[in-house]
Amino acid sequence: MSAPPLIALKQVRKTYNAGLPNEAEVLHGIDLQVNPGEFIALMGPSGSGKSTLLNIVGLLERMSAGSYQLQGEEMVGLDDGGLTLRRRRLLGFVFQFHHLLPAFTALENVTLPALLAEGRVSDAQRARAKDLLDAVGLSAALNKRPSELSGGMQQRVAIARALVMNPPLVLADEPTGNLDTVSSDDVFVLLRRIHVERGTAFVVVTHDARLGARCDRLVELVDGQISRDEAVSAAREAPG
Repeated sequence: MSAPPLIALKQVRKTYNAGLPNEAEVLHGIDLQVNPGEFIALMGPSGSGKSTLLNIVGLLERMSAGSYQLQGEEMVGLDDGGLTLRRRRLLGFVFQFHHLLPAFTALENVTLPALLAEGRVSDAQRARAKDLLDAVGLSAALNKRPSELSGGMQQRVAIARALVMNPPLVLADEPTGNLDTVSSDDVFVLLRRIHVERGTAFVVVTHDARLGARCDRLVELVDGQISRDEAVSAAREAPG
């Protein structure tokens, strides 16, 4: 029997300014499944609804209508505390701008999700954070602050932070959009290596068709609707 989907969206709609003269529906009945271990590119033109959809999947924003099941549990009807708990336990986030705390070291930034979730960082979580920083090639930068790291290195810290709670799914919003071509390729290869080695599922929002072609599945949004959802016939990125 196949594993149930991590994410199951059915007829998801999102309306801003409901009931006002400037009311605007930006998502028009989205149906989407994300299965364990998938590596998905979410693409589409500016204004197509990609970030709104990712925010809904990430439990950062509520939908206006529809159903959203996360690991088989319906998210509609949960209060803010319930959504926050599930977001911290089940989802990791990587953004275009890394959002590292400037006064924290790399290690402290990586352990931040554990601190927020539990009010403390256990020895096991600190050891996992060190292992993750080693995995992303930053074992020598544990005690460095963001200002001492390059943009690519800061994004690697952000990737380690996204993984510290061992989430089954990581959502990445333009994770290479603020990097040069070499750093962008390095970060993408790192994401693919983590996907292969750890079985973590990824949904990566990108405007870069070159990177989208190196994912396993492409979901394209146009005007708030899914216009394409298909496997990508590209060779799997070899772990680097």
